[in-house]
Amino acid sequence: MPGTTSVVSRLAPTPSGYLHLGNAVNFVLAWLLTRRAGGTLHLRIDDLDRARLRPAYLDNIFRVIDWLGIDYDHGPTGPDDFLRHHSQLLHLPDYNSVLRRLAQQPDLVRASQRTRTGGPAATVPLETPGAAWRAHVPTGTEIRFADAWQGKAGVPLGALMPDFVIRKKDGVAAYQVASVVDDLRLGTTLIVRGLDLEPSTGAQLWLASQLSETSAFNAQRIAFHHHPLLTNEAGQKLSKTQQQPLDTGVLGQAQGQRAVFAAVASLLHLPTTAGESLAALQQAFSNSPEIW
Repeated sequence: MPGTTSVVSRLAPTPSGYLHLGNAVNFVLAWLLTRRAGGTLHLRIDDLDRARLRPAYLDNIFRVIDWLGIDYDHGPTGPDDFLRHHSQLLHLPDYNSVLRRLAQQPDLVRASQRTRTGGPAATVPLETPGAAWRAHVPTGTEIRFADAWQGKAGVPLGALMPDFVIRKKDGVAAYQVASVVDDLRLGTTLIVRGLDLEPSTGAQLWLASQLSETSAFNAQRIAFHHHPLLTNEAGQKLSKTQQQPLDTGVLGQAQGQRAVFAAVASLLHLPTTAGESLAALQQAFSNSPEIW
């Protein structure tokens, strides 16, 4: 663990669809790594995308955690507790404080807005109502960091995400800002993500380095594990947007929880018997070399 002896991690789902097999695998991986280290695990639900939030999706998060048999140390006990005491909406002042500080750097933040004719977004003053704020990444910027799963990682941020959104047109902080602020608030030192989020990790590391108050979000303090993605029969990564109206996500798996545990055992190169139950998986993982 880079520069720390205390492991603090989190489960960070979004209530924008029913959790699929890939989400459940990520949960179990984060749980295994945290529990093996004797660390602290938070449940942090990212609910700033209010347009896609549905009560059924929020409830599904808690159902999946119970179904898997995993636990967490801090966080909401259920949907009502989450909405009252843990929603990201309660932390808007913290996000806005960081946004205001970023906006003080004119070379860093730009606002854009769609033209009335529907053409490409045009640059406008930051105070323009309905304008999205974007972080301008200098050409050629590459973010390098040690990845505990992938080895040395390099994100060509200037090419992949040259002007990513930090404040949405509704005036609410975007994912990259909120995630950094939340991880700093929780004291996160271990982040387990799918490999598709490696560019986001690069964006967050770069963005956090722009301000002294967010600079603690760095690869010396935080260990990153970007695990391979699961795919469907067509070879596409699993996604909530692919779900059909009657889908129930991972809870509808024909093999039940074993489908999740078997997938985790395969990713960790553990014996197939480790995928028979959560207890078997945890025991096999605890006895395996600490290479993740």
